Amino acid sequence: MAKFFHHPVTLFILRTLLYTAIILALVYLYSYRGVTNSHFIYNEF
Repeated sequence: MAKFFHHPVTLFILRTLLYTAIILALVYLYSYRGVTNSHFIYNEF
């Protein structure tokens, strides 16, 4: 089992899945907040 996780292809796939999950989580959180709903200090002027 340890040999399986030290294989370069397995490491590449696991890292790709991890980074994809992080990017999707960031995109979800960014879209959940909403770009147009942010309060910028100079919006009132």
